[in-house]
Amino acid sequence: MEGIRTKIYNIRGTQVMMDRDLAELYNVEMKVLHQTVRRNLERFADDFMFQLTREELASLKSGMGGSSREGSDKLSFAFSEAGVGMLSVVLHSDIAVRINLRIVEAVCEQVQLFG
Repeated sequence: MEGIRTKIYNIRGTQVMMDRDLAELYNVEMKVLHQTVRRNLERFADDFMFQLTREELASLKSGMGGSSREGSDKLSFAFSEAGVGMLSVVLHSDIAVRINLRIVEAVCEQVQLFG
């Protein structure tokens, strides 16, 4: 869990995770993550994800020492907590399914829907 916390950034006043980090977390290729999001855009409300501007991406790179995002001309997508949850719904990797189950269990415990 601590490793995930280091991959949470505050951009536009929102805590987000980046597409590259989520692709790694969910064990899918970036191409697959992006295709899945495009095919399910109706599930991603504006507050679920947004595309970084070049300035935001440059700032993120400089804050990370320019590490893993060097050489990429494509603008990254940032996903809010709700967007991360929705990714676990639409992706079909084994890890995404397990994460989705944990999210549902946590929500049911918190809300106590049936009790």
